[in-house]
Amino acid sequence: MKTRFICRKPGPKSVKIIERDRKVISPSLTREYSLVFKKAKGCYIWDADNRKYLDFTAGVSVMNIGHSNPVIQQALQQQIKLASHAAFSDFYAELPVKFVEYLLTFLPRHLNKAFLSNSGTEAVEAAYKLARWHTNKKWVIAFKPSFHGRTMGSLSLTNAKPVQKERFGPFLPVKHALYPYCYRCPFGNKEHDACTNLYLDVLEQKILECNKNLAGIFMEPIAGEPGYIVPPKDFVQGVRELCDKHDILLCDDEVQAGCYRTGKFLAIENFGVKPDIVSLSKAIGGGIPLGATVANEKIMDWIPGSHANTFGGNLLACAAGIATLKFMREKKLGRNAIKIGNYMMKRLEKMKEEYEIIGDVRGMGLMIGIEIVKDKKSKDYGIKERSDILCKASEKGLLMLPAGTSSIRICPPLILTKEQADLGLDIFEDSVKEIC
Repeated sequence: MKTRFICRKPGPKSVKIIERDRKVISPSLTREYSLVFKKAKGCYIWDADNRKYLDFTAGVSVMNIGHSNPVIQQALQQQIKLASHAAFSDFYAELPVKFVEYLLTFLPRHLNKAFLSNSGTEAVEAAYKLARWHTNKKWVIAFKPSFHGRTMGSLSLTNAKPVQKERFGPFLPVKHALYPYCYRCPFGNKEHDACTNLYLDVLEQKILECNKNLAGIFMEPIAGEPGYIVPPKDFVQGVRELCDKHDILLCDDEVQAGCYRTGKFLAIENFGVKPDIVSLSKAIGGGIPLGATVANEKIMDWIPGSHANTFGGNLLACAAGIATLKFMREKKLGRNAIKIGNYMMKRLEKMKEEYEIIGDVRGMGLMIGIEIVKDKKSKDYGIKERSDILCKASEKGLLMLPAGTSSIRICPPLILTKEQADLGLDIFEDSVKEIC
């Protein structure tokens, strides 16, 4: 079988690696480009044939502090001389404690205990198990569309693309309510207040269906994988009110939206809402696998043996985590995310007015979604057009990622400069022009 190259054919070194990859790597992975990653620095990536790309992906929102950041390299070098693994589930160690103590200074004060893991899906799994343990209740509610991970607990919550759940049922007891997708409102784009109330009514009906056996509601403050969908502020506040009314835990999935990507450390802070349990991962490790599930000590009341893992609290990950958090705070990356994000949104709004295939532009900070359509009147999903734009942009030296059915997500490192933002948007616009 001949290897299918996505976008333009890669260079000779890359071709050979892709052929080797095809022979031994699971075909379940999704690759938008025929790009073979070799090295990266700051906001740039080089492939195996030394082609240079501006990175508007940040490793899927992981490299918020930029690629190959010296503070991470130094932290890892210092720690590796001592040890890399402490079996933290069986022995005590100071470094994971130090990491959690520092992490808590970024969070609302009521969040004061953490469970450490290795990834976003693990952080969500821990939140799911904790919610059920603490309440001793069976059901949870998540939203449609949403993405919370691919292991069985988090996959039961996920409701984004059919292929992600196909053949994997039966799932855990999860009900799904509607997530506000204003551009494609199922209620016919009614007045804002009426529409929000309809979404909340659907949610409360799901709550009542659980017959007082509901542990928690899992929510992305901005729906990531489904297309960087931003819900109305009063909807998020309404979810909190329903949780209070019915004695339900609000479980906040900040795996992609957290760590200053929206300007605030937690994206849910933009809505003036305090969660009960928070799941963090991706950017908190600076590129080293690290996850954290955080709650109040009264909620994190499970007993020894009820939940644990082997690599949680890994010493290298915690060293990288401390260095990452310090860099974010010292360099005021949240402030830069807002400044550059607002600038990019203004340019993209102008493009939306000019180009027929840009249906919607939405986002917060440097978490920006662009919905590609066939035309504005029909709003038909521009699936091929989205793919063509991504390919054209990569050929011109810009990497972006798909999201949802036909959206493009822009999530560059938070160190992005105005000059780099302009360069990337120029390439994006040139690619849109060619497709139009």
